[in-house]
Amino acid sequence: MSDILIVDDERDIRELVADILKDEGFQTRLAANSDECMDAINDEPPALMILDIWLKDSRMDGIDILSKVKRDNPDIPIIIISGHGNIEIAVAAIKQGAYDFIEKPFNIDQLTVVIGRAMETSRLRRENASLRRQDVTSADMIGSSPAFRALKNQLDKVTKSNGRVMLTGQPGSGKEVAARYIHQNSNRAGAPFVTVSSASVEPERMEDVLFGRESADRGIEKGLLEQAHGGVVYFDEVADMPLGTQSKILRVLTEQQFTRVGGSDKVRVDLRVVSSTTRDLSAEIAAGRFRQELFDRLNVVPIPVPTLEDRREDIPELSKHFVEKFNKAQGLPLRTISDEAEALMQTMAWPGNIRQLRNVIERALILGDSSGPIEARELPGQGEGDAADGRIVLSGGLATLPLREARELFEREYLLTQINRFGGNISRTASFVGMERSALHRKLKSLGVVTSSKTGARIAHVEEMSDEDA
Repeated sequence: MSDILIVDDERDIRELVADILKDEGFQTRLAANSDECMDAINDEPPALMILDIWLKDSRMDGIDILSKVKRDNPDIPIIIISGHGNIEIAVAAIKQGAYDFIEKPFNIDQLTVVIGRAMETSRLRRENASLRRQDVTSADMIGSSPAFRALKNQLDKVTKSNGRVMLTGQPGSGKEVAARYIHQNSNRAGAPFVTVSSASVEPERMEDVLFGRESADRGIEKGLLEQAHGGVVYFDEVADMPLGTQSKILRVLTEQQFTRVGGSDKVRVDLRVVSSTTRDLSAEIAAGRFRQELFDRLNVVPIPVPTLEDRREDIPELSKHFVEKFNKAQGLPLRTISDEAEALMQTMAWPGNIRQLRNVIERALILGDSSGPIEARELPGQGEGDAADGRIVLSGGLATLPLREARELFEREYLLTQINRFGGNISRTASFVGMERSALHRKLKSLGVVTSSKTGARIAHVEEMSDEDA
């Protein structure tokens, strides 16, 4: 959308205006009738139109073209020109959405001034619309762990293409942040990013929401796909999309066009699609709840998003990021985090992943002191009564075991937690627990603890014993 489309049935006028605008640095296209005009717009919407109101040998006159273009491409400013102008025609054109009306023979200086103002107004409207589309979800990628670096490396590769991406991972692991990172670092960064929350839209309304609706009383209501034109549409939890809608989305991906509900005209869209799911789509396909063809279309580049447990090294960095973010957005205290609190957070279970960590930090800032670091006692399940006399609370199962078995179980779980906290780095773990590296290796072997690679990081786990070993 970088040129000016000149529509006039008089060849001399078309070419004169085009030559003048080229001298002013604009690119131009020419159309002699309504068919050529609509073909040019369907091929590529212009930045601005100069439209003659009377067109010989055309199916539509200027007012008809104006009405249709404003219906389907409302952001295109249109300047009407006419050699038979009167006040009634000018008023009608302005009511239909024309930016201005200029009577022939027109002053070239006047035309260039009007064009400049119209294009500036259009630019400001697009910028305002872009700002309104932005929401509180950021695209900040925070971390330095091996699992995070592996994820970011994959995301950086796909930003350079228009390939469809399928993000998989647990709830709260940061799939939408990853999708926004792809958008903001691609050549579509200046275009919309539109989220389709498949799980939150009622099945009977899904097509209205996606494709929009046309009706005599309410006119055209654009759907999310049309709003995302030129940018990225993000299907969040795509497995929750109704089967009937899946087949229609498949057609959109194939043809890059669709028809609004209640309408008959084809709407062309240029979209990049990013999807996410927490489910096993292979199992959904086997159960008949997801279409294999749609999966094949969406799963061009599959990218797994690691859990917070797979990237425990990033917890201190993420926590500091959230403190700064809440301070800036909500005015909450800008507190540091104590070493004990950081260590505890790196050993806690995080079933809600990064979203849960974010909530824990927010709660600590709201309920805690306005000064001083966040302490371990402010974290969930760490009330002062739990360890007021320096003791720890044994679980019921551990308390029933003999000392040797209880010690072995404690050592295994303790070392598993510490190794995973340090991203599988044995040297850092040995330094923290106060053991020689060789002694730690022997201890891990005796406890059956091994490390293996997962999502770019080393993860500790208990070695599975074969039947012969057992």
